[in-house]
Order: sequence, then structure tokens, then C-alpha cells
Amino acid sequence: MPGNVKQPAGSPAAGGPAFLAVGMIRRPHGVTGEALVEIYTDFPERLQPRKVVYAGEEHVPLTIRLRRQHNAGLLLAFEGIATPEEVGIFRNQILYVTPAGRAVLPEGEYYYDELLGFSVEDESKKSLGLLTEILQTGANDVYVVTDPEGRELLLPAIAEVILDVDMAHKKIMVHLLPGLLVEEE
Repeated sequence: MPGNVKQPAGSPAAGGPAFLAVGMIRRPHGVTGEALVEIYTDFPERLQPRKVVYAGEEHVPLTIRLRRQHNAGLLLAFEGIATPEEVGIFRNQILYVTPAGRAVLPEGEYYYDELLGFSVEDESKKSLGLLTEILQTGANDVYVVTDPEGRELLLPAIAEVILDVDMAHKKIMVHLLPGLLVEEE
């Protein structure tokens, strides 16, 4: 379906983010320097031994030494870290990878950042504005389209609305369902 979007976002393209969030170190686990990691990514399989991740806002490089499942998260140990105190300095810090570490998505699926800034047009090629935000809801994502006057249009990211995503021309073609536009008084 056009418009299937994955997050966390990042882009290897110019102007994209340099780092992509994949999880958060919650707390030390055990006595050997392992950390319990909450997973953010849809692709936790990329967090393997010998892979480099970056911790916190300073993006401290850490090489994964050991990986094992633990409930809904992962236990990770890092090279050069052997005690709970050493890994504890990274408590509640986000783990990042570089865009080069991002998984390739199937045809018709996109990362959020790949779509932000795209122009949005209806079926008659009338410009509706730019995609400025993607909201995550329980049922489906919602695209926030902002016109030049700053007005926002909320579009559900469903097949009936998102007709086509043209990556080459940075355009999204949409079908406006009745009731989506508010007429000015």
C-alpha cells in the first residue's frame, strides 16, 4: 500500500539526519556490564555483536560485544564495559545508528524522514501544501499537510487517501475524502 511508513527515521541522502534512534538503554543488568535496552526499531536484528551504536546526545560510539533477548527488549554488552557502574553512565540514553545501518524497506514502504517536505497534490494536481509532520495514531498514521498560509490539513495514511508516492519528484498524490477540507466563511 502506498504510504506505509516506518520509524525511526533517517536518511542517507543529503540533508537527512546523521543518526537514527534504534533504542534506549534503560538500566544495567547483572554484574558483567550488560544493559537492558528498550527497542525502538522495527529491525532489531541489526543490533548484533561487532556493530557500532552511538549512545546519548554526544553519540558516544559503543561496539556491541554480546546480544541476547530479554522479555520485550534486548540485553546488550559493549566492548570495554565490564561492570554495572560503567554501563550505568548510559542509563536512559538513546542508542543510535548511522543511516548506513538502516534496513532497506520493501517496495511501497518509506521512512518518515524520506517523506517530510514532499509536496502534496490532489488528483487534479492542485497543490495542497507540504508534508510537515507524521502523527502516529492507533489505527493508522496521519499526514499533516501545511499550506503556504500555515493552515493544516490532516490526511489519514490509508490506501483510499494516499494514491501515489513519487520519490523521484518528491510528491504525494492524494484523494480527498468528503469532509477533509473545511470551507472558509
